[in-house]
Amino acid sequence: MAVPDEGYVKFQAVWEQAAPLPAPKLAELSHWRDEMHRLHLIGVYENGIGFGNISQRSSGNQFIITGTATGHLPTLTSAHFTTVTNFDIEKNTVHCRGPALASSEAMSHAVIYRECPEVQGVIHVHNAELWERLLDQVPTTADGATYGSPEMALSIINLLKNSDLRQQKIFVMRNHPEGIFVFGASLAKASAVLMHHLDVT
Repeated sequence: MAVPDEGYVKFQAVWEQAAPLPAPKLAELSHWRDEMHRLHLIGVYENGIGFGNISQRSSGNQFIITGTATGHLPTLTSAHFTTVTNFDIEKNTVHCRGPALASSEAMSHAVIYRECPEVQGVIHVHNAELWERLLDQVPTTADGATYGSPEMALSIINLLKNSDLRQQKIFVMRNHPEGIFVFGASLAKASAVLMHHLDVT
């Protein structure tokens, strides 16, 4: 399924190009990203547009995330990750530093880290069957909130404050067909949440 309006960065990027992070610092993140790709939960559509991304808290509210336009690659290198150092929802701005521009969903990841200090890993995947099954059965973002937008970021914050999202650790993006987010105290735990729901078929 080719999803319209998918894969494009909607925020204003303040990108400081810098050298890649050391490979050991990226080892866990790289492992889980490649595993998600192997399971076709991160990848590329037939039209060439990539989908899915993954991140890990670095320090404070800063986090390392896959770069945009990397979904087609089965394995990433250090050159494909960047650090999000700051963001501003009102100004629709994301600051990042590294060899790659941050993923189009960077702001959605950012609000989860800011609102949930216990979260260390966030995974955004696409799966049509799971999305359809979980829509409105788990926390679901507001109608009109499109991916990578300030409205999406605000909708996620609303779910974190006014639903059991902190407990369930999974939400569906209503206006982003196939889009699902999971998060946890580690990337392994975030992945476990996703695998649990995928197995209930």
